[in-house]
Amino acid sequence: MNDVAYSRIIGDGLWNNNAGLVQLLGLCPLLAISNTLINGLGLGLATTLVLLGSNMTISSIRNLVRPEVRIPVFVMIIASFVTTIELLMNAFLHELYLILGIFIPLIVTNCAIIGRAEAFASKQSVPRAALDGLAMGIGFTLVLVVLGGLREVVGQGTLFSQAYLMFGEAAREITLQVIEDYRGFLLAILPPGAFIGLGLLIALKNMIDARTQRRAARKAMALREVKA
Repeated sequence: MNDVAYSRIIGDGLWNNNAGLVQLLGLCPLLAISNTLINGLGLGLATTLVLLGSNMTISSIRNLVRPEVRIPVFVMIIASFVTTIELLMNAFLHELYLILGIFIPLIVTNCAIIGRAEAFASKQSVPRAALDGLAMGIGFTLVLVVLGGLREVVGQGTLFSQAYLMFGEAAREITLQVIEDYRGFLLAILPPGAFIGLGLLIALKNMIDARTQRRAARKAMALREVKA
């Protein structure tokens, strides 16, 4: 497989082929956990670390693994990294670990991770595989954070609620009361609110892409007219 340009890897991971907005992979944890910004950030960072570690490992052994057993080997590697992240979170971020619950070990079954292992990491060099894992992880994390922040503001009127779960006791004071005397909007925190929020984010991305394409088409047409 030909080497992919680094700029394209970054663009695909963050925007053009974003796991949450374009591929629509990993939606179960994305929708279930993103009721606050901090929850989304915690799961997103865990997923990013697994993507980064598994992509690098799979790329480094890609010439040693027989095609017949590649999927079981990939799953074992991903499961090893997930177990490591799970134990570290249990040890150092125990309260956040309890909140995220089953969705941490379920990272093993995240289609975005096994998909990048099979489609990219197993065919590219280690630096490119590492960049792909990092870009895809950051793109997925950004969707979690934006969706979590949106649902938290609409549902509770706050932002960075329970930040101490990730950043320690000193972060208790950074909670922002975005809307004063807000009684809350329960729908935003419940699962239907996650579907609605994600739909709005996908629609916004599609609008931006469509506008960008129209601008590019107008510029191309203007250049042709100038040359003519």
